[in-house]
Amino acid sequence: MDIFDSVKTMQAKAASLRNQGKTVAFVPTMGYFHEGHLNLMREGRKRADYLVVSIYVNPTQFSPTEDLDQYPRDFTRDCSLAEQVGVDAVFFPDNAAMYPQGYQTYIDVENVTRNLCGASRPGHFRGVATICAKLFHIVQPHVTIFGKKDFQQLAVIKTMLRDLNMDIELIGLATTREDDGLAMSSRNAYLSAEERKSALALSRSLALAKHLFESGETDGDTIVRQVTQYIESHPLTNIDYVQISNADTIEETKNVDRNTFIALAVKVGATRLIDNYVFGDALDVPRPE
Repeated sequence: MDIFDSVKTMQAKAASLRNQGKTVAFVPTMGYFHEGHLNLMREGRKRADYLVVSIYVNPTQFSPTEDLDQYPRDFTRDCSLAEQVGVDAVFFPDNAAMYPQGYQTYIDVENVTRNLCGASRPGHFRGVATICAKLFHIVQPHVTIFGKKDFQQLAVIKTMLRDLNMDIELIGLATTREDDGLAMSSRNAYLSAEERKSALALSRSLALAKHLFESGETDGDTIVRQVTQYIESHPLTNIDYVQISNADTIEETKNVDRNTFIALAVKVGATRLIDNYVFGDALDVPRPE
């Protein structure tokens, strides 16, 4: 497996592959891999001749009060896991390579970032869009794979690719979950045993929303109210938002149909977790009685 830490070296490799008629798949990550990351890589392995994974904890998507310095990192472990699932190259740049002195160019994707995490984490998606655009120019992929756990992020990348005429196929994969339904996240490592139990309220509240919709409930306020009450019944939870939005525009809506989704952001202890459910999709999570 190749490991590149230089932008020019990664670009040269990508250009060489393209000149040979090879297809490139790309999975951008911040590292500390779990099975969700590995599933994205496995999908990339199926779709291209050469699979690149980036590992870069991007400072511009963290606010000064967030967990940039504490974000879990284990490069040696990550490389071992990536190699086991068939990754061809890891791109591992440092901050000086990605944001050299005098850096001043950023990308704002406007409408789809106005609410949900865009409202509660100002500047977050500016950082996400900027780093992804830079990585796309460096790795030059034909296809890129993202998870649907951050549904808003997927919408941001989709919009940016369309608006900037980037010739990259975007694949969104379903959220990978633990056996008990908790969405896999690098931040799950922060949770204590007690917090881990309360964190199940997120996925189980989504199963409740699914049940209400499939039972004929289409009033968003009713579903949000019941989901909120269920989460708040668990200790150590502090809701940032519970919102139903249009799946294309990410605008809040009160009318629930199969083109809408419910998104959650909840602090469990000090750990902020997100999850979502697109109405009408499958969701293999235990429903609260």
